[in-house]
Amino acid sequence: MENKKHTKHEPLFHIVKRGQKKLVRSWVVRFTAILLAVVLSGLIAFMVARISPVKFFLTLVTGSFGSSRKIWKFLQSAAILLGISVAITPAFRMRFWNTGAEGQALVGGLAAAAVMQFCTNVPTVPLILLIVISGIAAGALWGLLPAVCKAKWNTNETLFTLMMNYIAIQITSFFVYTWDKSGHGNLGIINRKTKIGWLPSFFGNEYAIPIIFVLIITYGIFIYLSFRKHGYEISVVGESVNTARYVGINVTKVIIRTMVLSGALCGLMGALVVSGVDHTISRDTIGGQGFTAIMVSWMSGFNPFYMIFSSLLIIFLERGGAEVSTVLGLNASFSQIISGLIIFFIIGSEFFVNYKVVFNHRKRHAKVLKDAGKEES
Repeated sequence: MENKKHTKHEPLFHIVKRGQKKLVRSWVVRFTAILLAVVLSGLIAFMVARISPVKFFLTLVTGSFGSSRKIWKFLQSAAILLGISVAITPAFRMRFWNTGAEGQALVGGLAAAAVMQFCTNVPTVPLILLIVISGIAAGALWGLLPAVCKAKWNTNETLFTLMMNYIAIQITSFFVYTWDKSGHGNLGIINRKTKIGWLPSFFGNEYAIPIIFVLIITYGIFIYLSFRKHGYEISVVGESVNTARYVGINVTKVIIRTMVLSGALCGLMGALVVSGVDHTISRDTIGGQGFTAIMVSWMSGFNPFYMIFSSLLIIFLERGGAEVSTVLGLNASFSQIISGLIIFFIIGSEFFVNYKVVFNHRKRHAKVLKDAGKEES
């Protein structure tokens, strides 16, 4: 019997994990992905509604920078997203996947709204302090529950914190219906005439104080994670729980402490939204920013300063997409299509940040020689 010679076929290319990640290269890849997504969105707008791509891009920019009020609103929205992203970062550094920022911020806002409604006789400064403290306390409690269950019984933190979001939404809906005397479930602006419990304007700007708050928190968390003992313990626990226990770190304490901090900061963001921005509360007050913050934190490599740029980018695209839908007369869902495309491209770009495609040059060289031999014959 004739023995058949089996030839080993090698793939044309293979995927290799990058060694040391270069910051400049990583951001070039991300911005290239964003540019491609925006160009694709412009092409879709042209094919669907015959809108000039130039007009599309200009309208996209106008959504965030068309007027001074739009600029301040843009900065305020980016600041809230940044604050929530920074808030969940300590837990993420610890590999505790806190998907409950939405609920933690919402209960913080609910606590702030309760103080605004029922403590109207308290002087302004103590009232603002009480609003802030109540938001922090409510968010910390919402972070404490999954942390204790994780530390004591090793529950799945992703599912637990996700479930807590829906509990927070239903509790908020219950209290809004209870407080709304009209029975429509729409609380309206709290203390519209008296403005009791509203954060004061700073140099005549109503958005300045939340922005300043968030910048201080961002710097504080950067210092906390990079130069403090607690930040070192968080990193060790995130790398290996067994190693942390071996070097004498109380893992249970670190998990609980970190999640309380994360929840407290999310609650503070909720209080800032209610007291300083919306002046009301509903189940949609946070508007999904707790989930968007996960992407911002992850995309920025859990670095609070990089999150500033990521937050500005995400809000720019969201507001620009909404402006495109409104001004150009497109369906309201078109803004969501733009956001979805860009988020898809951003997430996809992380593959090229972490991995590279290496072509099999030896196989290609052999193919070249084979083709050359055929030509000679």
